[in-house]
Amino acid sequence: VQLQASGGGLVQAGGSLRLTCAASGRTFTGLGMGWFRQAPGKESEFVATISWNGGTTKYADSVKGRFTISRVNAKNTVYLQMNSLKPEDTAIYYCALERLIGSDRYDYWGQGTLVTVSS
Repeated sequence: VQLQASGGGLVQAGGSLRLTCAASGRTFTGLGMGWFRQAPGKESEFVATISWNGGTTKYADSVKGRFTISRVNAKNTVYLQMNSLKPEDTAIYYCALERLIGSDRYDYWGQGTLVTVSS
């Protein structure tokens, strides 16, 4: 299984970025997808998840109202629209895949994509 995250970059505080994750290598039917992030010197943290049909989304309190997760199953792709970015959003963002259908447990791997927000 491959989870290829892209779309990161350098942006000023208040700006926006859209992250994309393309999944490949297996069948993803029924599985939730999401995003986690890890800031320098800190542990990784949950950002957002979305169910297979898109009907259920969850967000970390720190990003609610600013980030929006979405997915296109026909493309095995999940997106993270990030608005009103803050310096504390600086981190490597990793795409995540639900471990088992309905488990709400996620694994992430790959290189991730670096988001840097300048003040």
